[in-house]
Amino acid sequence: MTSIRIGSRGIGVGFPCFLAAEIGINHNGNIDLAKKTIEAAKESGADAVKFQNYRTEDFISDRTVAFRYVSQGQTVTEPQYEMFKRYELNREQLTELKQYCDRQNIVFHSTPTSESGVQDLVKLGVTILKNGSDCLNHLSLIRAMGKTMLPTVISTGMGTLEEIEEAVRTFHETGNDQLILLHCVTSYPTPPKDVHLRKIPTLATIFHCPVGFSDHTDGIIASVGAVAMGACWVEKHFTLDKNLPGPDHRFSADPAEFTAMVKAVRELEYCLGDSRVGPTEAELKSRRMFRLSCVAAHDLQIGHILSDQDIALQRPGKGFAPNQKQTLIGKKLNRAVEAGHALQLSDFE
Repeated sequence: MTSIRIGSRGIGVGFPCFLAAEIGINHNGNIDLAKKTIEAAKESGADAVKFQNYRTEDFISDRTVAFRYVSQGQTVTEPQYEMFKRYELNREQLTELKQYCDRQNIVFHSTPTSESGVQDLVKLGVTILKNGSDCLNHLSLIRAMGKTMLPTVISTGMGTLEEIEEAVRTFHETGNDQLILLHCVTSYPTPPKDVHLRKIPTLATIFHCPVGFSDHTDGIIASVGAVAMGACWVEKHFTLDKNLPGPDHRFSADPAEFTAMVKAVRELEYCLGDSRVGPTEAELKSRRMFRLSCVAAHDLQIGHILSDQDIALQRPGKGFAPNQKQTLIGKKLNRAVEAGHALQLSDFE
């Protein structure tokens, strides 16, 4: 499996999971809010923040197509074009946010919707690109990302296996092997029954690349579970306040929730450890205390020949182990021993 690095961070097996806060359109078109959200993401333990540098005209031409979402407890219906246009980031704003992230020492990346958008990001000096699930079959866009030779994250939401295979093949045809796939369910919010985290190791086995998880669920259980299933990257929508107006805030993690997710993921990584079978360092210390030894069941005289009834199994484990009991039967004591004495090799002729 290819080794991928984002700055000083390694991505993949053997490295801590990379945690990205998806700010997306949760800046509400307000650069000051975007900057405060970046700060909060950094303080919450995020390794990166992600924005969207789309142009609405790239994917919407019919301005009458409506979009329905829940915001501030109310169902809102409005034209998709108007909603997305309200949250567009121009090149100057994108540059300002990238520079702000650099000062905050947090990785900036973004999702473009055109080849020119890819080039805008390259000119900004980004270290990674992201392709959204809606563009999984936008092969010319994926090809443009591959040609940059930058590490690229591709979300697989709504995709069939054949579509994912085509996207991966298109990316690799550029000669770029710096690919991370994200298991993603394009449903907002995603109900637990639709998450299917077992797809993560399946994708890793099929495509031989690092695989992560784009989380659209409420709460942190799915993200933590994804890490247990081998996810090397977790992307979670992030907001300063779930009650802000807009389509994504209500199912996004706020700073307290994201902080809890980071803490849980890092503790889980300690728990996962490695796959080698055997006692841990702590258990090596415990073995002597908690394991059993073959001990004298009662006082025994010198010259006594041991029988099964002469041997009891008791703590601590500093003598012959229980599975060695049969080897002691028939042996002759060269000295008297008291009840409870842990039998030793020196006790026998």
